[in-house]
Amino acid sequence: MIGKEAKSVSMDFNIFMNDVVRQARDEAVTAGYKELKTADEVEEAFNQKGTTLVLVNSVCGCAGGIARPAAAHAVHYDKRPDHLVTVFAGQDKEATEKARSYFVGYPPSSPSFALLKDGKLCTMVERHEIEGHDPMSVVNKLQETFEKYCEEV
Repeated sequence: MIGKEAKSVSMDFNIFMNDVVRQARDEAVTAGYKELKTADEVEEAFNQKGTTLVLVNSVCGCAGGIARPAAAHAVHYDKRPDHLVTVFAGQDKEATEKARSYFVGYPPSSPSFALLKDGKLCTMVERHEIEGHDPMSVVNKLQETFEKYCEEV
């Protein structure tokens, strides 16, 4: 009986986690971010002309409570990136690894944001700048980078 109970709990947890991941993905897509699930998609997106904001998404509390809300609200600004994309750490491993290969000088960090211009990294907002902060401070930090690197829309 214990084996069946353990299997049921494991299945319930997997169903729960699939739902959490789906909701986290949906939040980013609803905010206007294009999901990149393969290394090829990352390569194509990161090498577009103009500015690209990358949300490195995750299922942790600071992603759901701070990073994704900041990602949604930061783009409502006079200057903003030309392209919005997201990779999902711990889920789309190949895409996340490829994305992180562009973030030279920064350790892996999720959630996080990267701003690229013409395929080159301009700056990052790392987890330590998200976790423990309120969403508006992250919005302000993102908009400061938009002010510096992006064109008025």
